[in-house]
Amino acid sequence: MSLPENVHVSTHPLLQSLVSQLRSASTNTHKARALTASIASILAVVALNQNTFSVVTEGCDMTPLQEQYNVTSISPSNVVLVPILRSGLSMIDSFLSILPFENVPIHYLGLYRDKTTLSPIEYYNKLPVLRKGESVDLAVVLDPVIATGGTASAVIQSLKEWGAKKIIFASIVVSEEGAARAANEWPEGVEVYCAAVDTVLSSHGYIIPGVGDIGDRLNHTQ
Repeated sequence: MSLPENVHVSTHPLLQSLVSQLRSASTNTHKARALTASIASILAVVALNQNTFSVVTEGCDMTPLQEQYNVTSISPSNVVLVPILRSGLSMIDSFLSILPFENVPIHYLGLYRDKTTLSPIEYYNKLPVLRKGESVDLAVVLDPVIATGGTASAVIQSLKEWGAKKIIFASIVVSEEGAARAANEWPEGVEVYCAAVDTVLSSHGYIIPGVGDIGDRLNHTQ
């Protein structure tokens, strides 16, 4: 299966090494949290690139040596983070540390998969009500894993209906099938960025080899 053009898999050597460590059953919770944060930091740079932002000049300032320089920022600035409970929480600080804005809004979504049908069921939604005509330029979804793609597709639909113009879905490991499903169902205004793609999806909806239940691993609830 070939991946859609809006699915981007990083080949960065550091990402590949860190993901390999995260996969290991010998990686404990403390190490898994550190690895996830490091991976998310690199992934943030990869995903929030020149295709997403443009550089803008905002006047001048002075250096400590009293030399003038042009102050630059990026556009758009109307950006929100949308971590998916619960494992998406592990990626928040990494993305906040990269974005050059103060007070970036964080809106939480919670979904779980029905054990029988594997269909996503939303149980928590903290997307604020937007005023008439109001929209969000960019919503960055944080979820370490895309397995079947059902949750990803449901999240994208919620954000589209809410008013997000563009959506970036940032994940660490995705299944080929799941990433393709989400990207194909929403080909316009959606980009998926990940560090690794695995080709096998089990009958129980787990990525093979994958990283196991990353939520349990990060929260020490295995």
